[in-house]
Amino acid sequence: MRVVVSSQSEGLDAAASPVFGRCPAYVFVETETMEFEAVPNPAMNQGGGAGIQAAQFVVERGAQAVLTGNLGPNAYDVLQAAGVPGYLVPEGTVRQVVEAFKAGRLQPMGGANVAAHAGMGGGMGYGGGGGMGRGMGRGRGMGRGMGRSGGFAPAPPQASQPPAAPAPDQESELAQLRETLKGLRQQLAETMERIDKLEKEE
Repeated sequence: MRVVVSSQSEGLDAAASPVFGRCPAYVFVETETMEFEAVPNPAMNQGGGAGIQAAQFVVERGAQAVLTGNLGPNAYDVLQAAGVPGYLVPEGTVRQVVEAFKAGRLQPMGGANVAAHAGMGGGMGYGGGGGMGRGMGRGRGMGRGMGRSGGFAPAPPQASQPPAAPAPDQESELAQLRETLKGLRQQLAETMERIDKLEKEE
């Protein structure tokens, strides 16, 4: 399973960041092998909409779960629409956070746990998990079936077999659905950015 940890710098031994949208880096980790890819956060210095951009960025790079300290409502909505769950991380290194996730010790987030723009102006503390149940069910069923399985305990070794190729009909339907999802994500991001701007103007 491919998870992403918000981080203070690039690497498994970097400190995990409590901030999602404006953390310095993201570390993508394959939970089975602990292979990782560390990338700077392109949304870190955004004037507004950092959470939306950051959430889209990690989804596009294949994250199946987000391990972080705080998620604002905009970032949470984008992740929820993509079927990517968020998990609340304790302090520690990226490696320790992933190990805790694999052991099933991280608490899933039921909703955003900080207000919009909370990451602006520097280090936020860890959220207390308020605002549970914010999800309104939109986008449910569009997820890629990642759920919480795969990665809590080491899987027994298996002979690697190539996955069965989908039938041509399935392939074209999959391509079509992916295109639809892409359009919906774009629409969602634009709508949220517009809401963001209007809220700032109030």
